[in-house]
Amino acid sequence: MKYNNSELNLPMTNDFKQLISLWFAEDIGDGDHTTLSCIPASAMGKSQLIIKENGVLAGVEVAREIFNAFDPELKMTVYIHDGAEVKVGDIAFDVQGKVQSLLQTERLMLNIMQRMSGVATRTREYVKELEGTKTRVLDTRKTTPGLRLLEKEAVKIGGGVNHRIGLYDMILLKDNHVDFAGGIENAIERTKAYLKEKNKPLKIEIEVRNFDELAKVIAVGGVDRIMLDNFTPENTRKAVDIIAGKYETESSGGITFSTLKDYANCGVDYISVGALTHSVKSLDMSFKAV
Repeated sequence: MKYNNSELNLPMTNDFKQLISLWFAEDIGDGDHTTLSCIPASAMGKSQLIIKENGVLAGVEVAREIFNAFDPELKMTVYIHDGAEVKVGDIAFDVQGKVQSLLQTERLMLNIMQRMSGVATRTREYVKELEGTKTRVLDTRKTTPGLRLLEKEAVKIGGGVNHRIGLYDMILLKDNHVDFAGGIENAIERTKAYLKEKNKPLKIEIEVRNFDELAKVIAVGGVDRIMLDNFTPENTRKAVDIIAGKYETESSGGITFSTLKDYANCGVDYISVGALTHSVKSLDMSFKAV
């Protein structure tokens, strides 16, 4: 599988540009007085991104947007692209331009790249564990507020698949929705009526907690994917046999890296893993003057 990706899949929308502005405002405030006090405005230099831990590189193209937003005259030369597996000592890219600009963009760029690379590295581990099966690993909405698009981009760079981005681009009827709606039948029928009324062609996924709920979903129909929540591998295999290709299947809840293959071998289409984003260790790297 080819993982390298030299294009940023995130659209440079006004919202994304505004995020970059907010990040700079948070870090710089009314000025980087350390840099401004000791570095002449005319000073020119070069810094390079040095990898200090083995993993998967992610965020190179986001870094490019950060540099460009702060100082369009900064010149970035990329040697290793997003999705590549990197090792200690690798130089991912260098940036030339005003030293004041290099110093003021350094920490924001590193924070983003270290976080994204940590997510991509974790995701790649799961993707490799699933090799030889038809199962794909999905992310979740268990993301850092304000960084969801970046973390989900990192999942894709790592070889994983994005689940819904937010509450707006897919229907996911979870246990609380079902319980508050008064049961499986009510939840599905009301959802279908709502989508028809609003003319929204959204896919419908529904979570089931047991075989009784699974039977009700199959009886009602009209969904696209069934999530098997906290099923054992044995019961997952039975459920997949019952569904028998009628709908997409997804396993979720209580699945660890050590049990990942057990669930994949049951024939599920997807396994969703919150740990891809909610508890990831950042990948160590530094931005040093040449």
